[in-house]
Amino acid sequence: MSLLKILFLLFLTLAIVVMTVERYGKPMSQSKQAKLSRIAIFLLFGLVIARIIKELI
Repeated sequence: MSLLKILFLLFLTLAIVVMTVERYGKPMSQSKQAKLSRIAIFLLFGLVIARIIKELI
């Protein structure tokens, strides 16, 4: 029963965040979007390398 309460609270919080961002969020420029995309790719690559190293050790 406690798991259902936690899941309900998580879903409710997610719904509130999505509605707030849709209402008050501003669109991102193409240049900023490209910059963040490049950064995200490097961060994900670093995460994969770190996980591989962790599994090998």
